[in-house]
Amino acid sequence: MNWSNAIKEYDLFLKIEKGGSNHTYMAYMRDIGRYRIYMEEITEIDSPLKVTLEDLRVFTEALIRDYFLSERSLARNLSALRSFHGFLIIEGLTEDDPTDLLENPKFAHKLPVVLSIEEIERMLESLELTKAHEIRNYAIIELLYSSGLRVSELIGLEMNRIYLEEGFIQVMGKGYKERLVPLGEMAKEAFLTYVKEVRSQQKIAVGHEGYAFLNRRGKKLTRIMIFHIVKDLCVRAEITKNVSPHTFRHSFATHMIEGGADLRAVQEMMGHESITTTEIYLHVDRSYLQEVHALYHPRK
Repeated sequence: MNWSNAIKEYDLFLKIEKGGSNHTYMAYMRDIGRYRIYMEEITEIDSPLKVTLEDLRVFTEALIRDYFLSERSLARNLSALRSFHGFLIIEGLTEDDPTDLLENPKFAHKLPVVLSIEEIERMLESLELTKAHEIRNYAIIELLYSSGLRVSELIGLEMNRIYLEEGFIQVMGKGYKERLVPLGEMAKEAFLTYVKEVRSQQKIAVGHEGYAFLNRRGKKLTRIMIFHIVKDLCVRAEITKNVSPHTFRHSFATHMIEGGADLRAVQEMMGHESITTTEIYLHVDRSYLQEVHALYHPRK
């Protein structure tokens, strides 16, 4: 039983047999979709029947570290995992449920990892802009940081949703909700260079013509490839922080708020449903202010 078939059957199970609310159904399917992507691309597990308890523990740690889920969102994700693996047992596909001993992790309420402006510049400067794929990678990092995109939003970005003259990109976010996000001048220049010098020279695979960022075979990029690009740049720039592609989204929001941006505006740009999600970056800003105070106040 591969992931695709299992999720299709689970989808029918939720729609027909469970009879829950549409909101819960949509949330569970999003959670299981993310679970599948992580297991297939990060851990290379090709079937949900092969997932172990340890795999699930690593995945839940990633949900906290890379996606910075709240306790409530994590609890729902774990509920979705238990429901999905319970379904596989009901269907007689397996006798083992890796979620049996899975515990809800304790939150330490850590602040998200944030890159400094200098660290981001070091990563960009480490790229060799005489190479086609590095010109593309330069544009990728600029867009992640300029517009606070999620990785899924970046790899799914389509050419006809990029309005360079107006300085905006139309992003398809969570729950298929669209939003317009400003595109900074430096990101615009980097993207134009990539399109003119790299993308326009490529042979693009059938079915991938609309996507903005492509691999060397002319196909849409994957999440894992963006992850590897970021990790490689961290090594080159000698950055020892635990950085993922999502770190650029955290850095975008933090630097915007540190610079005086309105919290509601940042919420809109990031596509957060609730402003309480955006408020975490106020705490990051406060810690920054405390550091400055400790360094420079005469009565520290």
